[in-house]
Amino acid sequence: MSVIFEAELKKLRSRFMEMGIDASEQLYQATKAFIDHDNELAKHVLNRDQDINDEEVSLEKRALKVMALQQPLASDFREIISILKASNDVERIGDYTTHIARATVNLNQVHHVPAIEKEISKMTELVRQMLEKVMDAYANNDEQAAYEVANQDLEVDVIYVRQQKAILAGMMANHDRIPAYETYMGVIRNLERAGDHIVNLAEWIIYIASGKLVELNPGKTD
Repeated sequence: MSVIFEAELKKLRSRFMEMGIDASEQLYQATKAFIDHDNELAKHVLNRDQDINDEEVSLEKRALKVMALQQPLASDFREIISILKASNDVERIGDYTTHIARATVNLNQVHHVPAIEKEISKMTELVRQMLEKVMDAYANNDEQAAYEVANQDLEVDVIYVRQQKAILAGMMANHDRIPAYETYMGVIRNLERAGDHIVNLAEWIIYIASGKLVELNPGKTD
């Protein structure tokens, strides 16, 4: 491996980590804004909507540059392709944080349901833990941690299904609060989908570490 190639591959890894850290920070801010009913913080997240998209484009260009330098070894090629694929999942997580921030602004105009918000708070904490753990797993090439992240997603799904039922029941019982319940439904859906993309990241980490393409949590549907 040439010195130049090694240096560029290191930069690519660093850029991917930065993208993941930025997505984690935006997820933290968006969910905090929602739970705290903080319009200003939500608007800050919305103003940064384009940042992760730009990072994905930059990362793609750097990945192509790395591959153009020389024919990578199989393991290096596997990592480069995995980063390209995984960056799309990170970008989608960024999209969901934007949706949650937008929901914060919308919800401030309608009724609040504290019991549901408490459960959403638990769900957001789990998803944030998953994202932080999966990025640590990438940094440490930790296959086992990637599997653990997938198990956490099953906990997210349990809360999601339970809250779906609670929200639908609330709609039936409180017609005047339907806009609030619709907003809550959108938020839990965004969190559930973010969790699914984090599981995708875990699958790419396992592929980098072992060369095995695995499907974690099979049987789930969108």
